[in-house]
Amino acid sequence: MVATTAVLLASRNRPRTYPVVVPTHSRTEIHRTDRVGWIRALVLGANDGILSTGALLLGVAGAGADRGQLVTAGIAALTAGACSMGIGEYVSVSSQRDTELADRAAEAAELAEDPEAELAELKNIYVARGLPEPLAWDVARALSEDDALGAHLRDELGITDEMRARPLQAAWSSFCSFAVGALIPLLTAALAPDSIRVAATTVATILAMLVLGATGSRLGGAPGWRGAFRVGVGGTAALALTFVIGRLLGTTVA
Repeated sequence: MVATTAVLLASRNRPRTYPVVVPTHSRTEIHRTDRVGWIRALVLGANDGILSTGALLLGVAGAGADRGQLVTAGIAALTAGACSMGIGEYVSVSSQRDTELADRAAEAAELAEDPEAELAELKNIYVARGLPEPLAWDVARALSEDDALGAHLRDELGITDEMRARPLQAAWSSFCSFAVGALIPLLTAALAPDSIRVAATTVATILAMLVLGATGSRLGGAPGWRGAFRVGVGGTAALALTFVIGRLLGTTVA
């Protein structure tokens, strides 16, 4: 009886061990979350450049503008729009970055003030995600010894290096993509013959939006038709509305 009790006590005090899963394949996994920041800025900027410039040109053309007036309006729209997008993205993403830095500073102060409470908080996070409590303690201690602040930023606040705000990247992507997108309807309106200028600008703008929507969806891992449909329907409606308003206003002024 004594021997049996001693064996039971020894087994209870023995450190727990957990199976180690060894990967059985060498397939390279592709993840797209690190693309979110620049894909969003690129698609938003290009779509805005294509649609806003194309709609503006159609509205002006509907009011009876000639080629020179269209080109002037298009260049003004491209310049103002690209600068607005770049500055707007920089200000917006900088605000997000400021929030991340404030959270980082607050978490660092909490770790310095009460590391044991922060360790328990980290353990509770892993327990809530399904880990047994002893394993959660082991994981929390191991990660805290390696990089306590990084563990809390990632698992408590969701802040990672891959997803952190990058104001300059977002601003540059939006500026350049808007300018490139705006060039498509602008060059079409400038080069197309007078007889087909409106039709050519409309077709070029819609096709550019469809291609952009499909490309953005493919970069994000979704089917291309989904993005093309999203921007195609809304963009076509916006072009039609702007042209009709330009036509009505042009007729009224004349």
